[in-house]
Order: sequence, then structure tokens, then C-alpha cells
Amino acid sequence: MTELANKVLAVNDNLPIKTDKPVHSGKVRSVYWLTEADSRRLIEEKGYDVAIDAPLAIMVISDRISAFDCIWSGEGGMRGVPGKGAALNAISNHWFKRFREEGLADSHILDIPHPFVWIVQKAKPVMIEAICRQYITGSMWRSYEKGEREFCGIEIAEGLQKDQKLPELLITPSTKGILEGIAGVPAVDDVNITRNDIVNNFEAFNFRSADDIARYEKLLKEGFNVISDDLAKLDQIFVDTKFEFGFVTDKAGSEKLIYMDEVGTPDSSRIWDAAAYREGSIVENSKEGFRQFLLNYFPDPDILLNKDRMQERLALARDNELPLESLMSLSETYIGIAEKITGEKIVLADDPKADIVAVLREQFDLIDD
Repeated sequence: MTELANKVLAVNDNLPIKTDKPVHSGKVRSVYWLTEADSRRLIEEKGYDVAIDAPLAIMVISDRISAFDCIWSGEGGMRGVPGKGAALNAISNHWFKRFREEGLADSHILDIPHPFVWIVQKAKPVMIEAICRQYITGSMWRSYEKGEREFCGIEIAEGLQKDQKLPELLITPSTKGILEGIAGVPAVDDVNITRNDIVNNFEAFNFRSADDIARYEKLLKEGFNVISDDLAKLDQIFVDTKFEFGFVTDKAGSEKLIYMDEVGTPDSSRIWDAAAYREGSIVENSKEGFRQFLLNYFPDPDILLNKDRMQERLALARDNELPLESLMSLSETYIGIAEKITGEKIVLADDPKADIVAVLREQFDLIDD
């Protein structure tokens, strides 16, 4: 047990990477902004297709497991999910590559020195979390069941059943971060918005012109369809997902819209087993199964669903070590779907942190000794 726990990278914000700025640590990833000198050196040495003065960063994923805005841990010192970080990166890498192959758009990733690590360029983010839905399930179904028929300004038909395929792919966007001064849009994070909200306030969302909105929607739909079609060949259903976008400038000085964050992963998407769906049941190949486990595991699931009980929720995550089998089951889900999508094995490193430091020292000269 201890040996397996040692293979989990739970803390990823204490690596000796050369930086002159604070390390930004999110729920799963940590970002180390490189010095201007190191950014320029790497752009020149590696020939990255970015402006010579573009800020670069090292992005390190972890094996931490986040659900309901909390970080969870398991028995026996298991502070993450074995294989999760490598699986998420491998899946995103695969889809970003497929998008380039299909001529859609680039991503923020410039280099992949290690299964846990991306070298990325700084992008000006589009302040939208773009959700695409092909089936009615989850929060959308819960609202529909209560009588809601309008989602993000889109009217939904009567008579739909839970987990049914929708008549068409829906884009149901929400705000990324807190946006001030937009009429009808509350200044809080993750608020549903309509297409009209975006069109009428495109600059507030970091679009340069109204034309960018059509480009963003095109990349959304085409990206979704690439993943959905590829998963269908693996007898998997791409149910819904989140996309994020940003603007970068290439070496020639041209600004372009790119995909960023992660795409098509079990964290950002729902993926169902198609054979089970045909038999009338749902088998999740995504984090949604873990969310359902938590809702069933604790006697008062309202703590996990009610935003007004956030302090209780944080205490629940802090004070409870989950059964080891729940995290190992999730590990099998992540590794299984990653290997299915990429066709390659996910190998757990004995000491991932030491491996990351070694490769960044030897190949990139980015470690403070």
C-alpha cells in the first residue's frame, strides 16, 4: 500500500523549477512561469512557433482527485488516484494532436517533456467555459425534470427522457471567472449565459470582434465531433464536455484562437460505454462515477450539492478518508479509458517527482540546484 501511495504525485507546487513568480496551484495542475530569459532561450533553442517575447510556463499535473470543488483522499495515505495525472495528460495530448491533424486549431502546449508535464505558452483566455451536450443528463436533466425548458437561451423540446440523445448538439456556455458590468449576467463565477450575452458583450469575454464568436462555435462543434466520432469507433459515447479557448501570437506576429486547458478527458467530459447504453444501463468511463459514489457514500448528499453548505463540504473532504477500493476503481477507469483512446500503456513511475526534476534539468536546464 505505501509503495503504491509513493507513486502518487499529490503535491506538485514544490518542484525546484526556476521561476521568479509565485507558483499558481489549481485543483489538479500547478503552473511555474519561467523567467523572461529562460522563455526566450527555449523559444530560440527549440524553435517554438511563438513570438520571441512570449511568456512560457511549465505546467505540472498531479494525481489529486477533485470533486464537488473539494480535494479527496483515501485510506493508508493515498492522497490521489494512481495513474490519474498521466492518463489525463495522455488523453488531452491525443485529442490536441487529432485536432491539428484535422486542421482545426493548435493548443497552448509547445512541448511534452514528461507524462506529467507540459511546456505551454501564455494565452489570453476567452472568458467562457463552453459546454457541449449531446445527451440530456446530470444537472441539465435535474433542471429539466423540475420543469425548466430554456437553457442558455435555447428552448428544449417537451417529452425528453433521462439520458436520451438530444435532437442536436447543444452549446450551453457559462462564465469563466467573475465578469463585471454585463447586463443580466451576475458577477459570479460559472454563471450560465446565452449566445446573445456573448454577441452583445464580446469584448468582455476577450473576443476581438463579433466574427470570433462564429470561429469559437465552429471549433467547439468540430472538436466535439472529432472526439465523438473517434470514441464511437471504440464503442464509447461522448456525452458532454467542456472546452476552453484563448488567443496567442505566433512567430510571424499573427494572432490565432487555440484550444487550451484539457480536452475530452474523464475530468472534463462524460463518456459512456455504448454496449451498456444499448442494454439500457449507464456505465461511466469518467469522473462522474466517482461523483455518484460520493453522493451515495455520505448520508446527507445535500452537503455536496448545496453551494450554501460549502464549509460543511470542505470539512467532509478534510475529515474523511475514503475507502481505498473507491480510489482504485477510479484509477482503473482513468487508466482504462486512456489506454483505450491512445492505444498505449499508462506506466506508473516509482518516483514521478524525481523523474520530472531529472528531465527538466537535463533537457531544458530549468532546475534550481
